[in-house]
Amino acid sequence: MFAIGTLAKRTGTKVQTIRYYEQIGLLPEPGRTEGGQRRYGDDDLDRLAFIRHARQLGFTLQAIRELLDLSDNHGHSCADVDRIAQSQLKEVEARIARLEVLRTELKRMLSECSRDTVSDCRVLKVLRDHSACLADHEAGA
Repeated sequence: MFAIGTLAKRTGTKVQTIRYYEQIGLLPEPGRTEGGQRRYGDDDLDRLAFIRHARQLGFTLQAIRELLDLSDNHGHSCADVDRIAQSQLKEVEARIARLEVLRTELKRMLSECSRDTVSDCRVLKVLRDHSACLADHEAGA
């Protein structure tokens, strides 16, 4: 058993984030010492590592909750897990497509810049006038 600070260090998670995950039910309420300090075990460490890795992959807290529920109930079909992961993959691909549009637009703005004075700066002109953009990229705003 170890304290919240140790759990935080071992998983690279902030203490307040661990408390938040407990508050929203992603992590179970930990046992406590007689003095009221939280105590965690290896299962908590594994669960928090799972949550952290899923967050790094961009899964929402709701998706993580569903994945944890499926993981906790071994009788479910792996197809349910695949459905959640497939949804995340689609979101990542859409985000990449938006970023590619942004990259293209930024490169174009920079290539059209004469690098003279601020009053003639193409980057500032395009930033002031969205209609000067080649593509709609408002979805990421």
